Amino acid sequence: MKNILVIGFSTRNIVCSGKRAGYNMYSIDAFCDYDLLHCSAGAKKLDIGGTFDANHISLEELADLIESFNVDFDAIIPGSGFEAIGLERLPYRVLGNEPGAMREVSDKYCLSMILKRLKISHPETVLLSEIDKLSLPAIVKPSCSGGGIFNMKIENEVDIKVLHDKLRNLKIPDGKSKMIAQEFIYGTPASVSVISTKEKAIAIAVNEQLIGVPWLTGLPFAYCGNITPYDTPFAVEMKRISEELILELGLVGSNGVDFIISESGPVIIEVNARFQGSLDTVEMATGVNLLDAHLEAFEGNVHHVENLDEGREKQYVGRAILYAGQEIRITEIAQKMLLEKDVCDIPNTGQVISPDEPMISILCSGKSRKDVLSGIEESVMFIRESLNLLYS
Repeated sequence: MKNILVIGFSTRNIVCSGKRAGYNMYSIDAFCDYDLLHCSAGAKKLDIGGTFDANHISLEELADLIESFNVDFDAIIPGSGFEAIGLERLPYRVLGNEPGAMREVSDKYCLSMILKRLKISHPETVLLSEIDKLSLPAIVKPSCSGGGIFNMKIENEVDIKVLHDKLRNLKIPDGKSKMIAQEFIYGTPASVSVISTKEKAIAIAVNEQLIGVPWLTGLPFAYCGNITPYDTPFAVEMKRISEELILELGLVGSNGVDFIISESGPVIIEVNARFQGSLDTVEMATGVNLLDAHLEAFEGNVHHVENLDEGREKQYVGRAILYAGQEIRITEIAQKMLLEKDVCDIPNTGQVISPDEPMISILCSGKSRKDVLSGIEESVMFIRESLNLLYS
């Protein structure tokens, strides 16, 4: 296998992983970030029409973009947002999960029914129209999208009215309009990264999730990155649950399970049947190349990710996503300043970033979680102060 195409809203981490593994990586992507362009052998930018919704992008449009590379691709890997749009109907080998499994897993309401049947701890989940069945507080979110940007905590009837106003103002497309309400679980967000075949699943990392961190974003439930590993007494249990669930769901390759670690133990929130945002931290902390591991899994092999901790010095790695606090147009001076830090998902010059949109990711490693957070905070302070000087 030599030429691999990744299709998704944001594909930088997958493409750069593949380049490190020695593949010729290509991308169809909504951002075409500075570092993605440097990692890829070729990239085409998606016209997403101002919304992160793949439903309005036709397979014919994607087929034309694929053909425009004039490359004989050995495989296509679906990234975030493009897992269930029908890529399997194109005349290429698609290394993603089966469409039926993807549809069930990607729909949080359907997943809640599966978890209930399997008697796995998860929040009580109903359609938004049935929110009166839940005890408040509850959290409302789209059934089939992620990132936490549209999530809202509901504590009373006034919040429900505010929610409906917000949804109207955001003009959420019909394909994303199915909303669910979930019992609100207090605790620490975490995830487990799993590599699996149909016969065997191996959990390779437990990750802390950074959600709604105030010094990274103004959005209370926005995904802000990860720290790997996450030290918790529930790690062994979370790995076991994740491996069993991934096998039960029939998922293959790189997949992830999101948890909230509550006072009573780990509670599953959702399953990401695709490469996860934790890819950078997992690779740096474990030494595993996840693109390679994904490809091997589709060949029926997971032996290279077994016994990862043996003889390896423990290292903590963090990736933090910094959201824009104001509208920013990236100039050459601004980009040069950003490159002074260990960063990824680097915006191109001329790109305009709106308030509350992801601006850049910061990477940091250390001997402890405290070291990692301290390094990230230092970089965030430098970036914010530098941008304030540039745009004040």
